Amino acid sequence: MIRILAFPELLPLAERIAAPSGGRAQPIDIHRFPDGESLVTLPDGMAGQDVAILATLNNPDPLALPLRFAAETAKELGARSVGLIAPYLAYMRQDRRFSPGQAVSAPLFARFLEESFDWLVTADPHLHRIHSLSDLFRIPAHRIETAPLLAEWIAANVPDAVLLGPDSESRQWVAQVARLADRPFEVLEKRRSGDRNVEVSVPHSKALLAGTPVILDDIASSGRTLIQTIERLRAAKSRPPVCLVIHAVFAGNALADILAAGAARVVTTDSIPHVTNAISLAGALSAACREMVNSEVKP
Repeated sequence: MIRILAFPELLPLAERIAAPSGGRAQPIDIHRFPDGESLVTLPDGMAGQDVAILATLNNPDPLALPLRFAAETAKELGARSVGLIAPYLAYMRQDRRFSPGQAVSAPLFARFLEESFDWLVTADPHLHRIHSLSDLFRIPAHRIETAPLLAEWIAANVPDAVLLGPDSESRQWVAQVARLADRPFEVLEKRRSGDRNVEVSVPHSKALLAGTPVILDDIASSGRTLIQTIERLRAAKSRPPVCLVIHAVFAGNALADILAAGAARVVTTDSIPHVTNAISLAGALSAACREMVNSEVKP
C-alpha cells in the first residue's frame, strides 16, 4: 500500500491516485516565513511506509527546496522508500549548451532529484534530444503515455476531428494519437525566435475544412504556438479549433489570449491543476506507482 503525500492544490489528484490500490493520500503542510524560507511538516506515521510525494513542477524554483526537505524528512522518519510523482517535470528543455556559459539544466536537475528520491514517475516530459528518461536519471524513472487518454477523449468528444501538430517535434506522438483515435492528421512547421516569438506554417490539408481541427500540444506556456496555429486555421477558413494540451502551464493571460484568438475550447490533462482540466492521469499514475513499489525499489 502506497502512502501519497501531496503538495498544495494536488490533494484531489492524490486521492484519485491512491484509490485503486486502497492507499492513503495526505497533504504536506508548507509554511512560508516572511523572509522566504519554508517549513515543511509531514503527517505522522512514516515508519516502514512506502511513500510517494506528489508535486507537479510547473513553478519549480519555489518548490525545489521544500520538495527535497519533504523527501529527506520522510526518510528520517523511517519511510522504507520515497518516490516522486511529478506529473509535469520541469527543466527538461535545456539538454545541451546552446550558448557559451549556459547551464545544462536537464542533467543537473536530474542529479538534484536523485539525491533524495528512490524512483520517479512523470507524464510525457518535454524531451528533445534525450531519447528516454533512463538516459538522464540513474534512479528508476517511468514515463506514462498520455496518447491513449487523449485519443479516448477525442473519440468521445470530437468524432470528426482532424488532428494538427504544431511542429515537427510533435509528429511522432500526434501520429500515435491520430492512429489510436482513427482520425487524419497534419503536422506544421514552427520557427521560434524567442520565448514569445513563433512562426507557424500554413496548413494545407483539405480534411481540415471538412472536420473539426484539434490542435495537439504537449505544453502551453505563453500560448504563442497555439495562437499562431489558430490564426493560420482562421485564414484557411476552417472551423474554430479545439486545443488539446497535456501540460497547462498557461503563463499570464495565455488562456484568455488563446480563446480570444478563436479557439472553440481548450482542454488539458490534470498534470497541472487548471480550470481546463478534463482528462485525468490518475489511473495511469496510480498503476505506474504500484509498479515502482512492487518492483521492490528500496533505498
